[in-house]
Amino acid sequence: MYYIIFDLEWNNAYNYKTKKGINEIIEIGAIKLNSKLEIVDSFKQLIKPRLSKKLQSRFKNLTHITAEEIRENGIDFDAAFADFSAWSRGDENIFLSWSKSDLYTLISNYKRFKDTSNIDFMHRYADAQQYCMSFIDSQGNNQISLSNCAEIFDVNIDGTNFHRALEDCMITAACFKKVFDKEKFKGFVYDCTPEYFERLIFKPYFISKKIYGDFNIDEVFLVCPACGEAVKPINDYEFANNTFKTVGKCTKCNKKYWVNVRAKQNFDSIAVSRRLIEVSRKKAKKYK
Repeated sequence: MYYIIFDLEWNNAYNYKTKKGINEIIEIGAIKLNSKLEIVDSFKQLIKPRLSKKLQSRFKNLTHITAEEIRENGIDFDAAFADFSAWSRGDENIFLSWSKSDLYTLISNYKRFKDTSNIDFMHRYADAQQYCMSFIDSQGNNQISLSNCAEIFDVNIDGTNFHRALEDCMITAACFKKVFDKEKFKGFVYDCTPEYFERLIFKPYFISKKIYGDFNIDEVFLVCPACGEAVKPINDYEFANNTFKTVGKCTKCNKKYWVNVRAKQNFDSIAVSRRLIEVSRKKAKKYK
């Protein structure tokens, strides 16, 4: 069993197929650690872009990768990841990256270039950033950068060229080793089923149709904040600003409410939220 620490560098490109921007992978770097957390091998490869017509200024300034370097040393995406798959494959291996952003990008590139979200050579994954942050006090929900973590853990980063894939892997490994606890780390490792990858990249969205799958706006139960009885809509629902809106009336105390209902499609469920605000007496007269 090995720990595979990988890092990706990407350039922003436009995907004309989906009419959306995409972070196109330009470089992959990785190191392989044995059970003693010793570096036993490394992998580095530049990738020739398929979508990017030019390298963005931000990408060039961060990585110092040039178009000439890519032309001379880059290979096609499929070939690059076939090589990486062969190099890193192993049912017991655990893959790590600094935050899930690299994994998100890898999945989106797989969907674009291979028409699948399943990274078939990756069976177990852990977020090295999340694990390291569990040893740092007072961080809250704010993510910490790799360079800041290295400083906190007293990892020497002098002369490090951050935002080059292989060097970032080396620093991630150094931080990981500083706080490695085999038993605690098990709680941060996920099994990489096809559903796990799909769930990661799924983007929840608000439902705008009155009937959508198991959701039916006319069947949403509303409760009077004043007496706890049912509130029934007076008018048909209208949809605006991701919200179904109407006026409702309590079946017991006759109070009237502005009714706001939101339905959000998550990966495997629909979440419905309700908000009722009492209508002023003056305006309530308009509604029977």
